Amino acid sequence: MGEAMVLGIDQGGSGSRAVLLDHEGVVRGYGYRPVARIYPQPGWVEQRPAVVARSVADAIRDALARARCSPADVVACGLTSQRDTTFAWDRRNGRPIGNAITWQDLRTVPLVEEVDQWQDASERRQRLGQFPGSYAAAMHMAWRMRHDPPFRRAAERQWLRVSLAAGWLIQALGRPFEHALDYSLLQAMTVFDPRRRQLWDEWITYLDLPRAALPVARPTLYPFGELHLAGHAIPVTAMLTDQQAGLFGYDCRQPGEAVVTHGTASFVNVVAGALAPPQGICKTYLAWELDAVPTYTLEADMTVTGAVIRWLSQMRLIRHAHELDQLAESVVDSDGVVFVPAFTGLGVPWEDRHVRGALMGMTLGTTPGHLAHALFEAIGCQLHAIIATMEQEANLTIQVLRVGGGLANSDRACQIQADLACLKLVRARNTETGVRAAALLGGLGAGFWASPDALPPLPLDDAQVFEPTMSASAREHLLHRWYEAVQRLREG
Repeated sequence: MGEAMVLGIDQGGSGSRAVLLDHEGVVRGYGYRPVARIYPQPGWVEQRPAVVARSVADAIRDALARARCSPADVVACGLTSQRDTTFAWDRRNGRPIGNAITWQDLRTVPLVEEVDQWQDASERRQRLGQFPGSYAAAMHMAWRMRHDPPFRRAAERQWLRVSLAAGWLIQALGRPFEHALDYSLLQAMTVFDPRRRQLWDEWITYLDLPRAALPVARPTLYPFGELHLAGHAIPVTAMLTDQQAGLFGYDCRQPGEAVVTHGTASFVNVVAGALAPPQGICKTYLAWELDAVPTYTLEADMTVTGAVIRWLSQMRLIRHAHELDQLAESVVDSDGVVFVPAFTGLGVPWEDRHVRGALMGMTLGTTPGHLAHALFEAIGCQLHAIIATMEQEANLTIQVLRVGGGLANSDRACQIQADLACLKLVRARNTETGVRAAALLGGLGAGFWASPDALPPLPLDDAQVFEPTMSASAREHLLHRWYEAVQRLREG
């Protein structure tokens, strides 16, 4: 036997991560494997369950190899996974029933519009903590009950099991002790009321969802099952959803502590406290529960960020995505160019999914550098709007914002966000905080650490800090110009 370690797994939309931490919280091994999406027809986005499970198994093997340890050294595992992407399998043999429908899939748009006519439709945001759009797992399941005969047949015969990636992974790579998810992941299936801590029965009945196929609700730390690796059973002792894991893993656990994560889309999460604030336009999550004390968080998204960078590259407006920072650094400002990257609509506080993206103010002198700078300004302006909304809805003040994700590597992007949001940004060296949270919570659930207070802190000695340096007048000018552009687009 070697040194004892805990395993964290983060199964995301574009890839799977695994990390091994020792008792001091030091990363001893890390693995990452990409996961492809498939596009059966326009608007449909799916993933193959077996491929997702294999990517996780390979990432775990990579982490073990880099840590030079065996599965026998792993005392426990925690899981975090992507939300809304729904996996289905036959409980008798564990075989997948069709592909997983991802959160990017648009086939349920007509169904969302149909649900608008339901007599209790106005309660959706309050009862679910969010508005269940086309991305929502509940919509995916309702669609499959109507249009997927094997899915419906399995439901009618009580053979069906439906879950998010975390539940599927225990089934595919080990043994579940019961068909369960933690509060946050079950809420992410858009069937769970986070305030009442129970399934919303009327909603499930209205959509004709297979109730017996749904997971039961369990707290964050719980014996969910085990993973089988090379003849060893590793207990799965914790679960939580991906964005909230990023918050926990960045050591944001007190009201007002917040993180912005830049991925395909950008998400802002802030700790609200032990009581859920009144439901506003931001999503409200029951993020985790420790020592019988719940922690609620607010969440808002910018709809697209990394996706816009890929679009700029595909359109040859920039040569390579990694050059974006250099391009923005090549100019002093955007030279009047305003970019509203509403490719899939606008999020908080507008929640207008009908608006489309626009570039304004271009001249013959506009360069790729000006476009890059304008995109960074657009992210900063959206961040300003989100922070203001969150502070109002949760009745708190956000003074420091931790930042992670791909775009966090850009110094210019971070500085512009600090300037326009008018708060301090902190960028830790290790921004893989979601998978870190999974490992920490897995260890906590197994007694590897005695209490939440005993968890090792995220090292911030070498963190980079970005303080606001822009003058108030310059900030107000940029914000006014961007908000004015948004208003013009919304007015048509």
